Amino acid sequence: MASRPERLLRGGDSPLSASFLELFFDLAFVLVLSQLAAYLLHDLTVVGALHTAVLLTGVWWIWVPTTWFADWYDPQSPAVRWLLVGAALSTLLTGVAIPQAFDGRGLLFAGAYVAVHIARGVVTAVGLRGHPRQIRTLRILCWFSVSAVPWFAGGLLPQWRVPLWLLALVLDLTGPRIGWPTPGMGRTRREELHLAGEHFAERYQQIMIIALGELVLVAGLSYAGTDLHFPQTVAFLLVFTIAVLIGLLYVTPAGQRLGPAIERADPARLGVITGYLHLVMIAGLVVTAVGAELSIVHPLRTGDTTAVVVILSGPTLFLVGRILFSAAIHRRLSWPRIAALFVLAGAAAVLRLPLVAVSAVAVTVVLVVVVLDHAGIRSYRHRPGA
Repeated sequence: MASRPERLLRGGDSPLSASFLELFFDLAFVLVLSQLAAYLLHDLTVVGALHTAVLLTGVWWIWVPTTWFADWYDPQSPAVRWLLVGAALSTLLTGVAIPQAFDGRGLLFAGAYVAVHIARGVVTAVGLRGHPRQIRTLRILCWFSVSAVPWFAGGLLPQWRVPLWLLALVLDLTGPRIGWPTPGMGRTRREELHLAGEHFAERYQQIMIIALGELVLVAGLSYAGTDLHFPQTVAFLLVFTIAVLIGLLYVTPAGQRLGPAIERADPARLGVITGYLHLVMIAGLVVTAVGAELSIVHPLRTGDTTAVVVILSGPTLFLVGRILFSAAIHRRLSWPRIAALFVLAGAAAVLRLPLVAVSAVAVTVVLVVVVLDHAGIRSYRHRPGA
């Protein structure tokens, strides 16, 4: 009969597909991503972009460690189930806090963020008493306990909130990359960071679907609030098209090969780096959603440099993350995607077209990348000896 700690850990016979509560946890990000897009839309400044980036990184670093947790521990365990429910609730609370996170709700955002990580660490550390895996949990708990100080300090001190939260995020994002080194406990070894590649790849695809769903939702709601005239209809169809194209760019081919790549690679490298790179891609989708609303609601507006930059920056950010994602898995670069970055950057600098035309430029660039990518894939598959 398995010991209590062994019952908490994921066994070799546990299903690799995502559990119901993991998918339930993902639903909280529907609110979070919607709130982030609305926050940026109402503050299209450098400061607004910085604030949005800090908040997005914070909620993203709830999702990533929670996904590791669900990969390491048995999804059928009552403790794991309740911790996933708690993570969903805390994520919803961060979403509630986002509109005023840098005003009166900073402590709510910080408290919800810290609560997820501390509760998970305490429960698993107690549940793994006497088991070798307990020390991994204790290292992680120590790091999140240290970063809790600047999180709470920032929540209490509005004038220092940005630098303190940036410090906290640096601690939280750096910890797993270097193995959470802790005095008296050393650092986590490679075998302690093992991730089930199939499960992990599935989870990333699911959160990308949530982010794409937010883009489609924004497009639909924005279009529904217009008079449905021809320019607005064109803008809506362009946004839907770019959502489809971005989805195709994600899944082909690196997105489909993430699982085997994680199984083969050093998890301290690829397992952590993919978390960073998906953050960049999801940031691109949030910005794309903001650009979508601007182009659908004001399709014929001209001379709005900020709106032009936003519309083109979303696909650009996604492509940056996607290029680095492929490089991490395949150790090679896609030149059509790199060329697309220069085209989008140049267009943002010179275009003074109506916003619907700017959106059409973005769609055209991404479409060309998708076509060239698929042509390259077919060529490779039919190459003699390939």
